[in-house]
Amino acid sequence: MLDDITDTRNTGAEELVRAAPLIEARGLMKSYDRRSMVLDGIDLEISAGERVALIGSNGCGKSTLLKSLIGLHAISGGALTCFGEPVGVQSTRAQRMLMRRKTGFVFQKHCLVRRRTVLSNVVHGLFGTAGSWRAFSHALAPEDWRKRALQALNEVNLADKAMHRADALSGGQQQRVAIARALVRRPQLLIADEPAASLDPVSGRNVMELFTRLCRDHGITLLYTSHDMTHAIDYADRVVALKGGKVFFDRPSKGITSADLKGAFDD
Repeated sequence: MLDDITDTRNTGAEELVRAAPLIEARGLMKSYDRRSMVLDGIDLEISAGERVALIGSNGCGKSTLLKSLIGLHAISGGALTCFGEPVGVQSTRAQRMLMRRKTGFVFQKHCLVRRRTVLSNVVHGLFGTAGSWRAFSHALAPEDWRKRALQALNEVNLADKAMHRADALSGGQQQRVAIARALVRRPQLLIADEPAASLDPVSGRNVMELFTRLCRDHGITLLYTSHDMTHAIDYADRVVALKGGKVFFDRPSKGITSADLKGAFDD
């Protein structure tokens, strides 16, 4: 009986740990010129396994928020934690490196090395790990890194293109390579900045469906920005709208109305 009680308490403690937000922002502020705030008191929580879309007009702070989360932009005020660790001036270099190893980032413009092979581009995702100079090329990479890269390419249905040059692929295929490069890190969090914006409508839907499937299959938390409201509503659990550097609304995607969207994009 005593063992049963102890087990119950341990399970409860583990559930509390799992329930803690993966990302938490409190009064987050960011200014580039000390006069106007790009982010002006953002409060936001994202739990592990959620898929969250960020929407809003150009200049509302979407990209700044994403880059602040991974420490590319230093915050000007407030508090920000990711994986339970502080992000910003109060974090140590070791904490920032650990956070980045747990995070994959997919850019709008693919950011591939065009003249290198698809496989080498995916191996590049392991820069920042121990011995990361070996990630310069698949030929230098350890065997287990090449296997991880090929596995990631298989996840995005591009294993047959591994030895092709990146610039020989279509735009949609290049974006799938970028996703594989993020996946090879085996991230807990995947951040994407307008991942379908440079693609045609069909390729854009395919990329978003791929994100959804991979995050579901691997339990990855997904945070992405989008100007396509269909992508925001159809592929996210929640939609967070930013306006004037503040959170305009934060609602389940199924409850978003046309009036909500109009309000988010009206000046």
